[in-house]
Amino acid sequence: MATDVPTIAGPDGQALMPGRSLPPSGDDPLKSMKLLVANRGEIARRVIRTAKRLGIATVAVYADPDAGAPFVSEAAEANRIGPADLSDSYLSIEAILGAARATEATAVHPGYGFLSENGAFARAVIDAGLIWVGPKPEAIDVMGLKTDARRLAMEHGVPVIPGFDSSQADADLASAAADIGYPILIKAAAGGGGRGIRIAHQADQFDAALHEARTEAQRSFGNSDVIVERYITRPRHVEVQLIGDQHGTVVDLGTRECSVQRRYQKVIEEAPAPNLAPETRRGLRDRARHLGAAIGYDSAGTVEFIVDDNTGDFFFLEMNTRLQVEHPVTEYVTGLDLVELQLRSAAGESLPASMAGLEPVGHAFEARIAAEDPANGFAPQTGTVTHLRVPDGVRWDSAVEEGSVISPHYDSMIAKLIVGSSDRVSALESLRLALGQLIIGGVATNTGLHSWLVDRPELKEGRITTRFLDEHPPPEPPVSVDEAAELAAASWLDYRRARSASGVWSRSFGFRMTPAENSQQLFLRHHGGETVEVAAARLDGPHGAEAVVSTTGTAINAGGSNHSYRLVSRSEMWSGTGRLAEADASSVIAPFPAVVAELPVSVGDYVEGGQVVVVIEAMKMLHSLAAPGSGTIAELPVRVGDQVETGQLLVRFAEAEADPE
Repeated sequence: MATDVPTIAGPDGQALMPGRSLPPSGDDPLKSMKLLVANRGEIARRVIRTAKRLGIATVAVYADPDAGAPFVSEAAEANRIGPADLSDSYLSIEAILGAARATEATAVHPGYGFLSENGAFARAVIDAGLIWVGPKPEAIDVMGLKTDARRLAMEHGVPVIPGFDSSQADADLASAAADIGYPILIKAAAGGGGRGIRIAHQADQFDAALHEARTEAQRSFGNSDVIVERYITRPRHVEVQLIGDQHGTVVDLGTRECSVQRRYQKVIEEAPAPNLAPETRRGLRDRARHLGAAIGYDSAGTVEFIVDDNTGDFFFLEMNTRLQVEHPVTEYVTGLDLVELQLRSAAGESLPASMAGLEPVGHAFEARIAAEDPANGFAPQTGTVTHLRVPDGVRWDSAVEEGSVISPHYDSMIAKLIVGSSDRVSALESLRLALGQLIIGGVATNTGLHSWLVDRPELKEGRITTRFLDEHPPPEPPVSVDEAAELAAASWLDYRRARSASGVWSRSFGFRMTPAENSQQLFLRHHGGETVEVAAARLDGPHGAEAVVSTTGTAINAGGSNHSYRLVSRSEMWSGTGRLAEADASSVIAPFPAVVAELPVSVGDYVEGGQVVVVIEAMKMLHSLAAPGSGTIAELPVRVGDQVETGQLLVRFAEAEADPE
């Protein structure tokens, strides 16, 4: 039978990209598969969506904080695998295999992150008699450790960045850094996703950078080994999508540009990568395909490269032996469903000959929407999504819906907004328009950062490097909390009038504030905890801002930044309910919800200003908090493993006139 590989539909089921057709494959082996998705959030929903289209029964696994998450209810079955702690749930091979046995699943799809690049997990799945929807364990092993991957790349003629990984002794690594020349990059030898990476610009920064990189690598991947390598001053992050089968065929599906990054986390991706010399583009694709063939790669995977923007030279970075977060942009420009291709390869089917030499058509962008507060150093955010309005005509891969709770236990990325068109200019314009219409209420998000980025000439011209956001920090949000509060209040009053007149429960408006004699005083609480008093007046014409209102509050998208509010009573306003703790020179407080990861000091210790006194972990990232000044530790009211809230006291200092030493 002919097997269509159609567009991945948007929220309303609309087609968003051209479909391609795979040739007949006889009786479809996928129909008898029962697929357990060993992941959560948007990737679990993504895999489940394709499985449903193919008639495959699905099983979701979930930890306690995800019990009410959308992906759990969308699967045919769901199985609890443990508490919030990752080691007891999503990183527990025993728990996941137990769920497979309990539900009689026949196959396991790992998604991305978690155990997706764990060779031991892949072997355990296979040894249990299940189908592993991913590359063979040997490929995961050789590419999972960056030191081995570098050596293999060199053996097969793929250029690598000059570096050192022959010893893990601190002194040897420091000596290698001096030989390579500063600045240098220290990165985890295992894992990926920007974890365990630090830069040392000069020798006196090396020890601290090495400690932080090792610590984060150990916590993220269970392996503290690192690589020291040259730090390229104008790097672009370009990757090549591969797909292989079990019969020796490996094809590439073109390039992606992933250079827009903050803290080594990708922010915006696009396909194909722009502004590459033809010989560079050919070289990237050829070397990636050659490397995949050398290891007999048999699933979806990505070879990542650093391209020197000054010279066009490219260097092997790593190979991710899994589906990438940014795979939708490749799906858009190829018309292929990469999850289906993974499933068919795992079932033993051959890739069609027609896929060889496939060239992308059109252009696509993806914006990663994260629960982060741009006005507070992009601190991770938690809370309930009280409002959600997704613009029409986009692909929206999301972990959340209205009412979803974002917890501090997992990654801060909550959704992906994907758009495409026939050319890059119109695709970028589509992204700009979609970001202006997207409204998420209840938590702060990085949509304002995206809106600022799409208007930058560097992005428009396709000449962004991975250093861009370090060299060009985004400005303060263009609309203040007070200005947005006025918009929220006006929208709320208009909503109340509309509701009483027509019974409508939610509306969107374009509006601006104008004076009115009969204005009403309202108290609104911003999602950041700040209470704002406004005198709301009537609406009068468009303002270029939009709001979504409901009985639970108001969400505003103004100037590309999302704000959300709820009405509070006068007594609540003056009681100080929900106000944040005040930081001063005598204390260190939690800047956002997190888990205490390290306490390198004890009560009675004397510390210098700038010395790290507590390390917290939020949404899979470590954050070191330093003493605001010299003093003696008087109080440590938290312990390692404690979950803390925004504004909670972590360390209190006693006054100290001098170092007691």
